[in-house]
Amino acid sequence: MDEKELYRKLGFVKVSPYRTNTLKSIGNEIKMPSEIGKELDVRTSQVSAALSDLKQEKLVVCVNEEMRKGRLYKCTQMGLEVLKYL
Repeated sequence: MDEKELYRKLGFVKVSPYRTNTLKSIGNEIKMPSEIGKELDVRTSQVSAALSDLKQEKLVVCVNEEMRKGRLYKCTQMGLEVLKYL
């Protein structure tokens, strides 16, 4: 990822406290939306919306997409790169 793209994605994350905190919460771990919500003290629906945005930007990935419940998310390499600047 070039520097311009990194800064674009960084701005995308920083503009929303939910996206910022969700990305920070996941870090190097694999987490469910409910775990993130409890940790951040926000509703799971807000976490899910943030995860959807982050997934669209390829900053997180769902590792078990086929599951309806108990989905697990982790940061992509690009997500970890952005995380260094948060």
